[in-house]
Amino acid sequence: MKYILSFCAMIFLFSCNSQKANSGSKYSVIEYEATPCFGSCPIFKMTINADRTAVFEAEHFNFSKGFSKGEFDKPREGTFKGTIKEEDYKKLVALLDGLDVKNLNEKYGERNVTDLPTSHLRVNFEDGSTKHVEDYGKRGSEKLAELYKFFEDLRNNQQWTKVN
Repeated sequence: MKYILSFCAMIFLFSCNSQKANSGSKYSVIEYEATPCFGSCPIFKMTINADRTAVFEAEHFNFSKGFSKGEFDKPREGTFKGTIKEEDYKKLVALLDGLDVKNLNEKYGERNVTDLPTSHLRVNFEDGSTKHVEDYGKRGSEKLAELYKFFEDLRNNQQWTKVN
């Protein structure tokens, strides 16, 4: 009986250690930036901290539905602060985990077309390392496209307070 209890304790301790090793891929800061295109692509930058606090810097086409050349003559839309809903933050982490961010290419996209937007994904890890992924045309992979859409949705499905 002593041996069985010892064996069970050893398995329990081993499983705790392996979970600790897997939880080392936490993200301290997640930043997404969408650049302009020759159209009405939303132009914004969003920075999300590990405590779910976030800053959304809206430039143009974040709140308008149609394209207007005059949009660029207007002042930038503003800087907003908020806290990402817990379930959305968990989904964001799951999306990043599914991408295996550290092993993504640093650049995606062909520059032979000149009117496409570029996305920038910048991730700071708790271990101090960083990753920057630049994706011209936002078509690096299906999983990356899903992540970009998730960020675009965060602009509208979170509670944002304008600060500037």
